[in-house]
Amino acid sequence: MSDVIETAVAALNEKLSGSGFDAVAKFVLEGAGSIMVDGSGARAGDEEADVTLTATPDTFEAMLSGDLNPTAAFMSGKLAVDGDMGAAMRLGGLIG
Repeated sequence: MSDVIETAVAALNEKLSGSGFDAVAKFVLEGAGSIMVDGSGARAGDEEADVTLTATPDTFEAMLSGDLNPTAAFMSGKLAVDGDMGAAMRLGGLIG
């Protein structure tokens, strides 16, 4: 697992702790790998998901740190969403 993925998994688990996120999401970090997020937290993986969110590692880091709103990232084309938009919005509210 890359350092980027390992750091992102740790940050996501901290933000999602006790959130009760009720879907399966996949973050694809271009050139670094994928992260799966579900009700039990985040982990490195590349499985089927209700929604797939794709961004550069820099964009993902900016969203996690609060420097970039996930909705703004989507609207500006920095974040691509494929699948359940409702799940993406719920997840965005938890990490943004």
